[in-house]
Amino acid sequence: MKIAIVDDNRGNRNILRSKLEAAGDFEIVLNAEHGKDFIDQMKCLPGPKQPDIVLMDLVMPVMDGVDAIAIGASLFPFAKFIVLTVFDDEDKIFKAIKAGAYGYLLKEESSENIAAILKQTYENGIAPISPGIAHKILQLVQQNELSFAQPKTKQVQQQFFDLTTREIEILKLLASGIGYKEIGARLDISPNTAKKHVINIYQKLHVNSRAQALHLAYSQGFL
Repeated sequence: MKIAIVDDNRGNRNILRSKLEAAGDFEIVLNAEHGKDFIDQMKCLPGPKQPDIVLMDLVMPVMDGVDAIAIGASLFPFAKFIVLTVFDDEDKIFKAIKAGAYGYLLKEESSENIAAILKQTYENGIAPISPGIAHKILQLVQQNELSFAQPKTKQVQQQFFDLTTREIEILKLLASGIGYKEIGARLDISPNTAKKHVINIYQKLHVNSRAQALHLAYSQGFL
């Protein structure tokens, strides 16, 4: 399993690298000190060396983890971005998930637990979430459901840049951070058809990437 570690603390990066490599089954293919460093290094990595999983800290200089996940999820949709941080406040959780984070782990987890969780993620595709974070996410979902007591009508929703019902479905799936193959599987369409829908969405929204499309949708209160 190929792993990238993005953390502004060199000591944290080195400790995590040593423990994951000692656990076996892991190859650390990239170490980055902030989001921009990660994006720059990823662009130079050959395909076979690019990571399956990116462990991303949130608070970093130059480019923080949320922006790095949003950009990275658009440029490198094959990689799963997992937040690994000390922060568990609701604002950071919500922003990271909206940006495209696949999972959210706290650094207080032991290295053994992190290694076991990553193996399970790789083998079974299960999104890794620390128990405390799962509880907070449940609370966020419940709060959001309550705030939708008077939902917008479908007619009003579809006025968002004249997106079709299928394009709206796909835009919401894009917000979850999944790629064309997974979108196709969920909607029973081919990955190529999913890609064509995404291209149409970008054209209607006048954007060039997933990150830009989601930023526009969130800023307009559509998602």
